Amino acid sequence: EVQLQASGGGLVQLGGSLRLSCVASEFPFDDWTIGWFRQAPGKEREGVSFVTSDDFTEYSDSVQGRFTISSDHAKNTVYLQMNNLRPADTAVYYCAARSSLTIATAPHKYGYWGQGTLVTVSS
Repeated sequence: EVQLQASGGGLVQLGGSLRLSCVASEFPFDDWTIGWFRQAPGKEREGVSFVTSDDFTEYSDSVQGRFTISSDHAKNTVYLQMNNLRPADTAVYYCAARSSLTIATAPHKYGYWGQGTLVTVSS
């Protein structure tokens, strides 16, 4: 079974940067999509960035131009570089995987989840 380990969260000031990492224990399927989701207190979990095994990427409007998702296939690791952070980006960030090249933004489409990592942006 695929296990995901998310890390890299922390406290950062307005305009600062963080890089999150999601390490997968293995990818037992050739075609996959990794998504980064976030959940702020009292809000629903939302997808922010996605990458497929053929390196196609997609971003939500709220992070487009500020966040960059990338993958290192040799290390089974997906990164989320977050720049120009805002207080509205404060949330617990989760990475998740699904065995498909079709990017899905709904959390229930993902069968594998890592534990969350907290990102706090202060003003």
